[in-house]
Amino acid sequence: RLELVESGGGSVQAGGSLRLSCVASGDIDIHSAMGWFRQVVGKEREGVATIDIDGNTAYGDSMKGRFTISRGNAKHSVYLQMSSLNPEDTAKYYCAASRWAVTAIQALGMPFQYLDWGQGTQVTVSS
Repeated sequence: RLELVESGGGSVQAGGSLRLSCVASGDIDIHSAMGWFRQVVGKEREGVATIDIDGNTAYGDSMKGRFTISRGNAKHSVYLQMSSLNPEDTAKYYCAASRWAVTAIQALGMPFQYLDWGQGTQVTVSS
């Protein structure tokens, strides 16, 4: 069984920064891609950023240049540095891991049923 635990969410004013962390434990394929998705109540979940075992990254269009994803040395952790936050970034952010080895681009567009998910952490950006 795989467990993904997120931390680092919270409230911040527009223009501010936050760093999210996710640690995986249990039955994880070390070749899995990992990443972040977000969801606003009433809207579809969307890809934020993903990173594969080779360190390649992929970002959602509105996150490019503002968010940076990185992976821990043990490959079982992933981080999301978010800068220049705006109210449209308010959402619950979920850590995810692919169930087999895929590229970062593939992971960003992967059907959600092929990913394992954390419980999510809320990010609220006020204007």
